[in-house]
Amino acid sequence: MSLPDEDRALSPFTGWTRTHWAAAADRMLLGVRPHASPTQALLRLPGSPSRSGEWSDGLEGFARTFLTAAFRVAGSGGVDPHDFLGRYAAGLAAGTDPTNPERWPTFAEAGQAKVEAASIVIGLHETRPWLWDRLDSGVQERVVTWLAGQVGEPAIDNNWIWFQNVTEAFLRSVDGPWSQADLDRNCELTESWHRGGGWYTDGGLRKHDFYTAWAFHLYPLWWCRMSPDLPLAQEYRPVYLDRLAEFLPDHAALFGADGAPLFQGRSLIYRWAALAPVWAAAVFDSGPFDPGVLRRWASGTLRYFLDRGALDGADVLTTGWHGPFPALAQWYSGPASPYWASKGMLGLLLPEDHPVWTSVEAPLPVEQGDYELDLPGPGWLVSGTKADGVVRVVNHGTDRASDERLAPELPIYTAFAFSTHTAVHLDPAVELRRGRGLEAIPTDSAVVLLDAQGEPSMRPPVRPLGVVDGVAFSRHRAHWPVDPAAETFRVGPTVTVGSVLRGSWEVRLVRVEEPTGSEDQAEESVTSAGLRLRVSGWPLAGETPPEIETAPEGEVILAGGLLGRAVGLLGLVGGAPLRLEGVSAVGRFSAVSTLVSVGPVEPGRIYAAAFGLAGQQAEPGLSVAGVDVAAAGDSGATPAVTVRWSDGVAQSFDWPV
Repeated sequence: MSLPDEDRALSPFTGWTRTHWAAAADRMLLGVRPHASPTQALLRLPGSPSRSGEWSDGLEGFARTFLTAAFRVAGSGGVDPHDFLGRYAAGLAAGTDPTNPERWPTFAEAGQAKVEAASIVIGLHETRPWLWDRLDSGVQERVVTWLAGQVGEPAIDNNWIWFQNVTEAFLRSVDGPWSQADLDRNCELTESWHRGGGWYTDGGLRKHDFYTAWAFHLYPLWWCRMSPDLPLAQEYRPVYLDRLAEFLPDHAALFGADGAPLFQGRSLIYRWAALAPVWAAAVFDSGPFDPGVLRRWASGTLRYFLDRGALDGADVLTTGWHGPFPALAQWYSGPASPYWASKGMLGLLLPEDHPVWTSVEAPLPVEQGDYELDLPGPGWLVSGTKADGVVRVVNHGTDRASDERLAPELPIYTAFAFSTHTAVHLDPAVELRRGRGLEAIPTDSAVVLLDAQGEPSMRPPVRPLGVVDGVAFSRHRAHWPVDPAAETFRVGPTVTVGSVLRGSWEVRLVRVEEPTGSEDQAEESVTSAGLRLRVSGWPLAGETPPEIETAPEGEVILAGGLLGRAVGLLGLVGGAPLRLEGVSAVGRFSAVSTLVSVGPVEPGRIYAAAFGLAGQQAEPGLSVAGVDVAAAGDSGATPAVTVRWSDGVAQSFDWPV
């Protein structure tokens, strides 16, 4: 399907209008049509099944594509030239018929069905005049019976509680069963996960990623939208709107000028689902951004993925980031999982005369100027640079930990740095898969201790030590797996890492100290004797092998239009760069600079390195002039550190206790 001509007057940044979005939605929906089962109840896409099985995956295909169809038709006032709703109506009738061979699994038969029910009820709510109200009463009763299995279910310690809430909101709206106790409990749980500024952890302790965007700034507000007369929803609606308004500026700062979202966290195969709060701001008229900024933001991100092959030759959304990249799949990922990108299509609910579609596009934050931000909620430092449109994040507070036990490495959470233009390495050949996926040996943006066999240590759990004025610290206990399946480890020294982020540069500081106390999970302890420190930089990737140069100021890697630098400042010298193939979601060939300690690591010494990431065409500007460490004076005092910059700025701070 061809797209309409671009409109550079209305959309000077992307050329896209609502007509382009509608055409993209049609392309997605028509692309999956050949994979629907005869009764339309199941949508079976090609690819490896999830652990939930092909039956559940078929329901997932129905539910997630239905969400796009619902937004597409509802925003057009019921106009449905491709008869999308007719097919989904047939699927609803067949899927909820217990005698039909293509029926849907119950919630008891497949827990994943609870997830998919949420997409179905949101779709039914938005298309009610054209779909639900026209269903035969018997079909309506069967849908209610199928959905009612959610009522009274115990809480789950993550965003799944909101699938229950929106399901019960729909049931309540059609005089079905629902539970006030469920809603009260789930809203209270959500409050316990809020970390300030609109940032949530997805249950647990430090599970910060795009689930804040596509779950916690979508479902709670949609629950309010679906329950306008419910006192509890009326109570929480202003709370959720205020948090959305607080969160949006941080979220906007995590998108590059090319539209790319930050490559961090799980379920990245949902791609532009990260736009959910962008469109929610337009739907609920909330937040600090003008409509032209919201559309430029959303259209830029959708184009970023579609222009880079997210849809294959048959217009099926692939499992990956640009094109297919199977290493991004997790145990719960099936062939239809990527269609939760549908959350990023909800702007189609807004009619063509809405200001978000009629306003002239306006620039993103990274197109307006350089910025540095402290995000204490997730424990991040953020830097965006206008010259190249790159956004960088330094991570001192996110690790996906549910508790404080030692855990395997999850680089997509536990790397020290992420960006909009690079992708953390995920190598299926070295993964330690035990059910969650994305566990791997740390290669890029890491601080590791190498044992006698050259095996790198692992980081999680992370102990955040604060994010203040462009400086962040965290601490962890180095450990090596003995039996990954049993989660037993050899436990080594304590590692404290600090970062100063400014412009395109991160100064990374490391101090290793002998452990104090015991570790229950330890099969054996490892002292610092004989360990070497390795600190690695950005994972640059492209479709041709990266160029690597050694210059007086440090190593330089050029790949994919980017330039990465690694400079040893205190106690670190250039190590062998890592060259890899097939481990990056943004390019076939990749390389990482490494810096290593001169000899075995010295406990108590502060090591320092600088890592730069910039576009190859960006004008050289700010650089690191040096790092000074003043030794501790009085007993118990901590060293003072000063980072000096080429423009004369000096940042001084004490090493954390």
